[in-house]
Formats: sequence, C-alpha cells, structure tokens
Amino acid sequence: MPYSHIGIKQSVAQHNLARALKALSTEFKLPDGFDEDVLAEVTHVIADHDLPALDLTELPFITIDPPGSLDLDQAMFLERDGDGYVVHYAIADVPSFVPAGGPLDTETRRRGQTIYTPGNRIPLHPIPLSEGAASLFANDPRSAFVWEIRLAPDGSSVHAMVRRATVKSIAKLDYDQAQEMYDAKSAPQSFAETLTLLAEIGSKRVALERARGGASLNVPQQEVEFVDGRYELKFRPGLPIEDWNAQISLLTGMAAAQVMLAGKVGILRTMPAPDADAIAAYRRQTQLLGTPWEEGLEYGAYLRTLDISEPRQLALMHAATTLFRGASYTPFNGSVPEQVRQAAVAAPYAHATAPLRRLVDRFVLAICAALCSGDEAPPWAVAALEELPEIMDASNQLANKVDRAAVDTVEAALLSHRIGAEFDAVVLAGPKKNGHTTKSAPARSSILIFEPAVTGYCEGDLEPGTVVRVKLVKADITTRTIAFVPAGAS
Repeated sequence: MPYSHIGIKQSVAQHNLARALKALSTEFKLPDGFDEDVLAEVTHVIADHDLPALDLTELPFITIDPPGSLDLDQAMFLERDGDGYVVHYAIADVPSFVPAGGPLDTETRRRGQTIYTPGNRIPLHPIPLSEGAASLFANDPRSAFVWEIRLAPDGSSVHAMVRRATVKSIAKLDYDQAQEMYDAKSAPQSFAETLTLLAEIGSKRVALERARGGASLNVPQQEVEFVDGRYELKFRPGLPIEDWNAQISLLTGMAAAQVMLAGKVGILRTMPAPDADAIAAYRRQTQLLGTPWEEGLEYGAYLRTLDISEPRQLALMHAATTLFRGASYTPFNGSVPEQVRQAAVAAPYAHATAPLRRLVDRFVLAICAALCSGDEAPPWAVAALEELPEIMDASNQLANKVDRAAVDTVEAALLSHRIGAEFDAVVLAGPKKNGHTTKSAPARSSILIFEPAVTGYCEGDLEPGTVVRVKLVKADITTRTIAFVPAGAS
C-alpha cells in the first residue's frame, strides 16, 4: 500500500495542531515531571551504583531500536553453537536503580509505563536514569540482566537462564540502518554475524510460531512524529528486521514464563484463545473477501499469507484484531495458574524485555534472576504481584487513549483545509453489529484513505475490502473528528 509522509508547517492548522496536542497532557492528566524527592533519590542511586562483578564486556552486543531512541532496553549478541545457536540478550538492569518502597518505586507504580505523545513523552523513569545511567548506550559499561538462551538447529529453545552482569554495546543502530547493513552485507566485522544470525534465527522462530499456531499481526501502524519542526503522519508496514528482532524479544518472554512457571511464582501476560463464534465470523469474512481461511490451517499461519498491499487482504488483517482480545496479567505464587497461555504467542509468555518503559518487566526480571541462581524470589517483587495487573491495565488503557487522541488530532489537522475534497479509500469494516442508527446518527463504515494515510468513518453500510471514492465533509482539530460520505452523496 502507499506510504504517506505528509506534514503541516507554518500555518494556522499547524498552530492549532500544536495547541491541541499540548492540551492532551492536561486532558488526560498526564504527570508533569518528577517530584524533588524522586529526583534526589535517582541522583543518589546513580552516584552509588556499582556494576555487577560478572564481566561480559568482551561480548560484542548491539542495540536495534526505532530512530532517535535513547531509552535502550535491549542489546543482543548472537553466535553459533555447533549446529545450533546461543542468544545473549541483555536487558537494562532497572531493579538495581529502584530501591523498594522508595519515592521512585512509588512514582513508577503510579505511572505504569512511558506514555508517548508527538514530540514528547512522559517517561516511566526520570531521564537521567531512562536515557542515561540505565540505558544500554554503545561504548559505555552497563549493568544488565543477561539472558543466555541456547537454541537447537531449528531455532527451538533448549535451555535458558538469566543473570546480572556488566556488558558493553559496541553499536547503536536504528531499524533502517540495520536493514540496510544486512541487505548490503556492509555491517562491520565486529557485529556482521549477529545481523546474519538475527535473520537466520528470526526466520526459524517465525516458522516455529507458525507451527505452534501463534500469530503476529503485521497491521501497518499509524505513527505521529515531530520532525524538523513539523508534525508528520506515517503509515507503513514494518521492515523484516523488525519482525526478526521481535522474535528475539518473544523468545525471551517465553523463556521468562517458563522460568517462573518452574519456580511457581511470577506474573504472566495471558490471553484466551478466540471463541468459536469469533472464529466462525472471521472465517465467513475471509470467504466473502475472496481469500478463504481453509479448515485445518492455524490462524497465525493464515494471517502470514495475507498481502497487506491488496485492499481486501488489508481489510482482513484489520478484521483479525477481533480474534485477539482479553489480554491480561496473571500473577501466581505457590501454584501454577489454570490459564498460562497467551493465545497470539501460542505459549506461556511474560513481559520481560522493556523495564525502562514498562513497570511489570522490572519485577519479572528480578524474579527470574533469583530463580535461575537457586534463590527465593525477592520479597519486594512477590509482594507487588497482586497489584501489578490493575496498575498495568490502567496504564495500558491510558496509553491507548492518548495515542488514539494524538493520531485523531493530527488526522484532523492534515485534512482541515480539504473539506469537500474526494479521496480513494479501502473499506476496513462495515457498521458494528447491533449498532444504534438514527437519522442523526446513520450507519457508518470504517475506511482508510490512501493519501494521506488516514483512517476514519464513512456514512453507509459499505462492503469490507472494496475500494470506494469518498468525500470529506468534516475535519475538526478541536474535537478530533473527521467524517466522510460516499462521493456523489448530497
């Protein structure tokens, strides 16, 4: 599908947009900075912090992140082990910087996760920590939880353990740089094999995911960025290296889950399998849109066959989100819970790779490291298990609301000067079932216009997957609303 890179600069719309985006912090009551007692504690902890005695700085770790990232949670070093592999995955050692029960611990539990808005972010931890002492910057020794995961020749996990160690990344790459180096075979010798093995292991992990019935939704994501003084809306599928990189993170989350299940203490990210009605409804939709989901084929394998550059198949990819609902956090202590699987992963899974940006990971890492060393799980981590689901659910809901509001605001600004213009669009979904419609609130279908990359609603009961011509009738920055009608409608 087309790639949209549309910006607004030096205009009334730009001024109104900047004001509306700034107002999001007030509307959603986002925190403004950190209290003095939190900052004082962070300064003291950083000054007194000691690196772990175990020295793994000879391993050539690299980081691969979105462009401009400074809160670097993960670094990897991959190597062959006979016919198999060893994944060394270093995760920022946040627990050693957050004293249990202190001001920072309290504040991070209030926040839950980093919240992103265009041109700004509300960090989970103060910048001196999240983009400084704990971030896995290149060429600086850092404290980390280092996972060592041994893989069989087919990429399946044979053994996994985690321990604290001192590491040093040798390169900070963004996704585009890493992909270009891999494609051109131009990576420096010091980490060329890691990029080669990332593709090799990542591809094998994708195959294993398909075999076990897991699913990765490759739905293009709308992103709002602030670049060179202007806001831009981008809408594009990810690069192959992002998929491979995600597989290493998934592998580590699955390893963390197994460690905690064996120790009968921890917290999992769980999700029930789609119910029969949801599967039947989606299967009917795939038939109607011309790409039938054949009986006997796991839904994850089916989704990976979809070509999102084709409008009807893009609509099916969006519709597949109805199969992935009910994700939650499941704590346990002393016995294994009844529900342990995350249906999209098709295996037990835990959040363990982003402690700088997500609260729950800090507790998972501390518990896993203790269990791997034969110790009891830290009491401070165990004591928090029951409250973590509520904290994370609330912060996830807030992050989703802020993100959606930001995208809606930018969409309205991009289109505010084009009332009456017509656009080509693909119908993503028809009206919601059992939706209440009246003369003042008629049925409406979800659509995606191609240029700029904007999703919205068009009046009418439209057929998913069809390409239609629509006319813009409303684009209000203040209320974050845009509306279309079929072209030719009065």
